[in-house]
Amino acid sequence: MVVSYTQEHVYRHPWHRVTAAAWRKFTDADARAAPLSHILEVHTLSRRVDAGSGRIDAVRAIAGRAPPLPLLLRGLVAAADVVLCVEHTTVDGPARAMRVVSRNANLRALVHVEETCSYRPHPERPDEWTLFRQETSIRCAPLAAVAAWAAEMVERRCAERFRQNASQGREVVETICERLALADH
Repeated sequence: MVVSYTQEHVYRHPWHRVTAAAWRKFTDADARAAPLSHILEVHTLSRRVDAGSGRIDAVRAIAGRAPPLPLLLRGLVAAADVVLCVEHTTVDGPARAMRVVSRNANLRALVHVEETCSYRPHPERPDEWTLFRQETSIRCAPLAAVAAWAAEMVERRCAERFRQNASQGREVVETICERLALADH
């Protein structure tokens, strides 16, 4: 079974400010102290800037605390304390489009999570607002030791935690946008 969901959010800030804030989300000291305290480390693995096309491609590794497993599964499945994710980001400056694809790099024997986020100018107010779209897919790997109901429980628990973290991430981007807006004036 796969749990999938899509969320949209409108930032009432221009695209350039929202994407600047999104880049800083995991490295912002205030965010790391509170809403995103589960993020342990962020490392840029590669970055390529194509000045001719105005595109930036980057790959980052993100380490965070793994959510606890449901009590019924703790004895059945060996899980790590840290989840590692790889984030691929493409920014097309001239088109004002940013796409971020993240996947977990470990714990894949238990669960596979893929998130795709896009940031584009809002169609109704392209110079003032930004439309954020998040598509997430969570699939529990087939485990002989875990019954189908337990796999579904893991997927639901992961989806619940992922929604909470996504909401906190949006709040952090909003807070950084507000700071950037004050700096612009």
